[in-house]
Amino acid sequence: MTTKKVEVQQAVMAADLSYAQKIKDRLKEKGILMVNLIGSPGSGKTTLLEKTLGKDGLRAAVIEGDVATDRDAKRIEATGVPSIQINTDGGCHLEANWVDSTIDKLPLDELDIIFVENVGNLVCPAEFDIGEDHKVAISSVPEGPDKPLKYPLLFTEASAVVLTKTDLLPYVPFDLDLYWGDVGKMNPKAKRLDMSCAKGEGLEEWSRILRSWLEEKRNG
Repeated sequence: MTTKKVEVQQAVMAADLSYAQKIKDRLKEKGILMVNLIGSPGSGKTTLLEKTLGKDGLRAAVIEGDVATDRDAKRIEATGVPSIQINTDGGCHLEANWVDSTIDKLPLDELDIIFVENVGNLVCPAEFDIGEDHKVAISSVPEGPDKPLKYPLLFTEASAVVLTKTDLLPYVPFDLDLYWGDVGKMNPKAKRLDMSCAKGEGLEEWSRILRSWLEEKRNG
């Protein structure tokens, strides 16, 4: 039974990879960057998007992934940016075939970047390629400094690691050196960013990272 389960999972992932490649090809043709935001519930993914959208001249859209409800999507809609909600009905991550079915519903000829806010989870979303150019690992100060070692796949594969809610550092026990030291050992090439959306800290550097990724993609 165990072997059959492994074979089924491998078949499902292989089939989904074809959708991921289809998305990559389509967005490469259009010169659109796709960024997959992965973090636990409450890490600040939606707040980061709210602070990002419409602020730096990048023409953006958002695909929102949630197990249930459209509350985050409504927050995004309030920014005036196109957004599409995907509810997984219990699924712990978005899959490329779901993302593929939403792409043509977005105004692709008017976009520079598509953000995907994945389901709140540090495990499953890291395992699946949904056609993104970059995964971004997001964790927050209240979650503690041990997340990189507890969830190594995400922090190893991420192009950037964002630590949010740093305004809480004076009030929450958090070993900043330990956190970034672990990230550095696991993924020395990842861009690293301390951020406080409440204070607006780190947002300019975040914008520079996004623009550099977009420029790299469009320049081949």
